[in-house]
Amino acid sequence: DRLVWSIAAVVVGFIACFIFVDPLFMFLAKPFQTAMAVAHPERAGEAIELINTGAFGFFSVKMQIALFGGIVLAFPVVAWQVYAFIAPGLYKRERMAVAPFMIAAPIMFALGAAFVFYVAMPFALNFALTQEVTDGPVRVTYLPKVEEYMGLVTTLVLAFGLMFQLPVVLSLLGKVGIVSSKLLQQGRRYAIVGIAAFSALVTPNDVISMFVMAVPVYLLYEISIWIVAAMERTRAKAEAGTAVAPPAP
Repeated sequence: DRLVWSIAAVVVGFIACFIFVDPLFMFLAKPFQTAMAVAHPERAGEAIELINTGAFGFFSVKMQIALFGGIVLAFPVVAWQVYAFIAPGLYKRERMAVAPFMIAAPIMFALGAAFVFYVAMPFALNFALTQEVTDGPVRVTYLPKVEEYMGLVTTLVLAFGLMFQLPVVLSLLGKVGIVSSKLLQQGRRYAIVGIAAFSALVTPNDVISMFVMAVPVYLLYEISIWIVAAMERTRAKAEAGTAVAPPAP
């Protein structure tokens, strides 16, 4: 039932986004416009150009955008359904521990998406545009295909949105006592390798984009260690206070 409700939420979000797919397309194209204005100030305000090479290519892109929007809109519902699925197997104190993280998860997803949209994508696209050759007998112009550009934007938004859940997940595991700050510190080298591999998988084939993704995610891992350590100190103080408290009359 939880799975059915999650799928239904995605379908409803897909339909809603497909109705407004043209404004969504224009919105997702803004990072390219921003990068173009920075790389070529003389062309600021001009229309950007994306290439469509298939008869049904742009329609497929619209379907992809609608599905992407549906997943984003359905994320709070899906997160709640996941919690509702595992909640019956949790103790009351564990359910109380999970509740605040249900609020933090959509916020961190939105922060990850915003980081891609306003930092990572303009930076990567500006780098691509600076590689153009505009003078001389041979000229090289960056003209991305519309499906490649939109696929990159949607993939990075979802990837960053999920990777920005790292502090939420690790803090929750620390709250219920599954992981400790010492364990996370010992696993730092494995985390670096995993983050680098994931960044290389979802970003374009250049070191710059991989670096732009890997660095903030690794910083989130370090923040997670700090949060878990703070939780452990709070828990230790509470247990020490309980141990020295005089018995009730």
